[in-house]
Amino acid sequence: MKPAPFVYERAGSVEEALAMLQRYEGDARLLAGGQSLVPLLNMRLLMPSAVIDVNDVPGLDEIREEGDEVAIGALTRYSRIEWSPTLVSRLPLLTETVRYVGDRQVRTRGTLGGSLAHADPTGEMPLAAIALGATVVVQSQAGRRAVPAEEFFLGPYYTVLEPEEMVVEVRFPVRRTVSAIAEHARRHGDFAVISVAAVGEPNGDGGWKSVRVALGGVADTPILAVEASALLSGTSLEPDVVARAGEMALAAADPPTDVRASADYRRHLIPIYVRRTLELLQTRRSEGAR
Repeated sequence: MKPAPFVYERAGSVEEALAMLQRYEGDARLLAGGQSLVPLLNMRLLMPSAVIDVNDVPGLDEIREEGDEVAIGALTRYSRIEWSPTLVSRLPLLTETVRYVGDRQVRTRGTLGGSLAHADPTGEMPLAAIALGATVVVQSQAGRRAVPAEEFFLGPYYTVLEPEEMVVEVRFPVRRTVSAIAEHARRHGDFAVISVAAVGEPNGDGGWKSVRVALGGVADTPILAVEASALLSGTSLEPDVVARAGEMALAAADPPTDVRASADYRRHLIPIYVRRTLELLQTRRSEGAR
């Protein structure tokens, strides 16, 4: 299939891209990696008046350490995230999570900002952003605003982004944490059936000061399992506590039925994958991993 006709524009700066979005009155789409946008155009699920290429915009692919945060530009490719020494040491969950995304070719083109703006409920980058408590920075001609990742996603392929806004960077807090992710897919690199990510902050007596558990593929958006996270925080992840957290995560979910799995199958998997992820989290702490 071929896309419907559109005007192709190439932006040389963020300001130029925003001016183009304004000029087309929201009836335009930004092209970064194109891993999701191009298939949607070809299937005519999207038919914008214009496609604005932002690949030449300088500064959108930077990774910067700023105090107790790491800022990652929206145009940063998955492959750079995967191999960044800064992220390996500061945000290892990101470098681990990105290896579940597609294959080497996809990771060479796909971008962090594009993944978040696409808002696939099974997407790995939205899951990691929520688990890590990231903030998404979006910009329009009126200025910038910062949106917590838990508030950024509104539904399947739907975010708080206004038609004339673009994601410019994502800011991740850096703390002394241990992290883990587990994903179930029909084959490696395929879209996730479900995924679970956990980030824990150890205390000094073998327990956990805090634990955040996020799930993908179990609702219209990736979710933070708020009640399960609260239960786990302050514990040593005893088996009965972990089992109860799995039940709470299941209660918070509303999984869909689609071509990859039924809702019942996803419900069956949720407690299993919560347990596996938390067991991996505990193992990594024992082994001294971050």
